[in-house]
This record gives sequence, structure tokens and C-alpha cells, in this order.
Amino acid sequence: MAHIAIIGLTGQSLFFSVPRFHAGGETVHADDFNSELGGKGCNQAVAAARQGAEVSFLTAVGEDDVEMVRRFLSQEGIKGSVVGKKGPSAHAAILTDAAGETRVTVARGAELDTADVEAGFSDAIASADILLLNNEVPDAVNLRASEIAEANGVKVMFNPAPSRSVPEALKRRVFLWTPNEFEEAALGDVPGEVVTTLGAKGCRIRSTGEVIPAPSADAVDSTGAGDTFTGVLAVRLVEGEALAAACRAANEAAAQCVAARYVIPAIPRRSTFGCSHE
Repeated sequence: MAHIAIIGLTGQSLFFSVPRFHAGGETVHADDFNSELGGKGCNQAVAAARQGAEVSFLTAVGEDDVEMVRRFLSQEGIKGSVVGKKGPSAHAAILTDAAGETRVTVARGAELDTADVEAGFSDAIASADILLLNNEVPDAVNLRASEIAEANGVKVMFNPAPSRSVPEALKRRVFLWTPNEFEEAALGDVPGEVVTTLGAKGCRIRSTGEVIPAPSADAVDSTGAGDTFTGVLAVRLVEGEALAAACRAANEAAAQCVAARYVIPAIPRRSTFGCSHE
């Protein structure tokens, strides 16, 4: 069984369905509202667990939310290391328009520090097949986690979202990056392979220039599709699939995700896949 260790954000995601995005100082009334747990790390952990992987997930939330988040992760079959911090958990406001496009605003809230990695998660990293990181946690946390991974021969996969500069010491430890097109432009030249998500067009493998097309989908909500892609890709690579085949599986999962509203209910289980990617 693949073992994926993930570090990331968990918080409340507040979804607003709007007919169109705001222009200037306009007030737009939402057609619908929903609230659920989310965050890049949380979404990726769910996606990987629903692929049948063993998933260890380190996250920080406000002290009042610790037990709720632990219950949620346990229900998803995820081994959660949930650190309680003073202050609120992270919150994200996600607007989705009639075409299924999204705009996201995040309040970071509770954050991890390097002591949380060292005290509660170093063994999970050391025993993992892949350590999956993203930019929703401080650089120092990602650096320390990548050091532990390197010392134990564990591959590091990085989703550079939201876009920001990445420390050089971390860059050299990453074997695979999963940016979108905007994030890829900001990322520039990096060691390791780059698989860029292209929305409805699928994804592109940088080393070969090959574009792996995505299945057609009636998109209603693109939120979480990139996280679903990354989580599935990590699992399939650990299972020994070639990169192109793993990308096809990840594309299919992302296509299923955008065809349903919100994120957690939309992340597919492996049993829903229509074809083999071996």
C-alpha cells in the first residue's frame, strides 16, 4: 500500500454560488451557500486516501476545532496529527460563478511551526513513500520536513500553490512539481520534473512537452480539482505507474471533481473510475 505523508492547511471553506463575479464596488447576491472543511493539504489527503493509500496528515487548527477535525480525518481513514493553536482556524471564501470558475480568498489562521514537524510527524515522514508539500504552510515548516525526508530517502512532491518564491534548499529536494499555468510561470526553471495542470485541457509534462488530455466534463465547480489531481498523482506514482499513465488517472479524478459542487463531496473514490490506468 502506498504511504503518503502530507503537510498542509485545514480550515473552514465557505462556498458562495454567484451568477457572476463582482465588478468594482458591486454587491452580488449568492444563489447558494455551503460550509465544509477544506484547505489544500486537507483536500489532497482526502484525495489520496480515497485512492486507497495510507495517508498521514499534519495540520494546525484553532484549539476549539481540534476534535472536530480529528473526527473528520478519522472518518476518511486518514491518520491525522492535528495540532491545536491559540486563535482561529483558517477560513476560505470561495466564489463560484455560473460557468464553474472560482475566486478564492484565504485567511490563514492557525499555522504549524518546525517543532510540530519534529515532535509529531518525523516518523510519519521517514516511513512514507512520498512527502507531499504545498505553499499554505510557512517555508520553515516545508524546509524542515524536506530535510527529514531527504535524510530518510523519501521523495518530495511539491504543489507550489498559492504562488510564492520557494527557498533554493527546498527546490533541490523536490522530484516533482504540480503547478497550474500561473504558478508554473512564477516557478521558472527548477530541478525535478514539472507536471502543469491545464484545466479542461488536462496536464503537460515539462520534460517531454507531452500534453495528457483530460476527459470531457460538464464543469460546475473547479474548486479542489488541482488538489484532487495532485493527491491521485502521488498515489499512482508510488504504485509504480509511469508518469503519463499516472497523469491520465489524475486527470480523470480531476474531471470527476469539477462535475460536482463543492470539494469534499466531489473528490472521487477509486471505485468510480471508468477504466484502468495500469
